[in-house]
Amino acid sequence: MSHEEIEVEALGIEVSSQPVELYKVLKIANAVSGGGEAKMAIAEGYVFVNGEVETRKRCKIYDGDVIAFNEEFYVVLCDKPPAPVEPKQKKPKDQQPQQAIKKPKAHKQAAEKPTAKPTKSAKGKTKPKSEERAENGRRSISF
Repeated sequence: MSHEEIEVEALGIEVSSQPVELYKVLKIANAVSGGGEAKMAIAEGYVFVNGEVETRKRCKIYDGDVIAFNEEFYVVLCDKPPAPVEPKQKKPKDQQPQQAIKKPKAHKQAAEKPTAKPTKSAKGKTKPKSEERAENGRRSISF
């Protein structure tokens, strides 16, 4: 397979910092109407980065990268050097914050509530307001 250079006309896309994610470049270039459309086009293999099909939506794009989409070519332009990517370091166990332990709330028992007078429902039948509850605080129902 030989690599031959092809001269194409590309639109310059200026970004303020690099790296920038691929789907954002398509949004900035107005090649798509929104981020969801950009992500779908990338996932389906319609986007090329430097001549290779790219299916990663958050692929990092740097100054000089060429993106091909929908028979258009875009080149990313940025004056600032790439931001250094620092690997995340794990904190030692003694420095990690401890999570607060939540105590379960006690359920109110039926004995705590005073009994109420029966009320009329929409059909005119009377029904007591308070019903007996189980130990877990739930009402018993019947069908």
